[in-house]
Amino acid sequence: MTEIVHVSAPELVTYADDLAGLLVETVEEGSSVGFLAPLDREAAAMWWRERAAAVEAGSIGIWIAREGGRVSGTIALVRAPLPNARHRAEVAKLMVRPSARGQGLGRALLAAVEAYAATEGITLLILDTETGSLAEQVYCGAGWTKVGSVPGYAADPAGSLKPTTFYYKELAAP
Repeated sequence: MTEIVHVSAPELVTYADDLAGLLVETVEEGSSVGFLAPLDREAAAMWWRERAAAVEAGSIGIWIAREGGRVSGTIALVRAPLPNARHRAEVAKLMVRPSARGQGLGRALLAAVEAYAATEGITLLILDTETGSLAEQVYCGAGWTKVGSVPGYAADPAGSLKPTTFYYKELAAP
């Protein structure tokens, strides 16, 4: 059974090595999540550990999906830093292990973040993803609205510039 958990900063450090494995697998299979291949596992673990301060400060929330004690997916919620934007946040780093895809885990992680954001008074979520990626199906199926695409916005893991599509979702005020 898969369990989705909102992790604390110390828990994030504890799970950093397993999250690093997830990140490396995601990059190796070609998903554009901000990193180039090949991604060193220790560098990936360090990247996760470096997020702990932001989690502790409350500017980033990170959720993990665990199955059998292993991290099978993750998602982050990045709060807007400026006073005039406290009503919005960015959804980032939705990743599901290739072996766990197609079972609704990405959708479940997204739903967990959306529910949390609504309880925090966040009424607008934004995100971006590689145009044409499988992730777009998840976002469209979850009721997100496409804003548009920007050509050559980010490099894929192989270093080729790809278009990125931006989405938003309005949440009901509590």
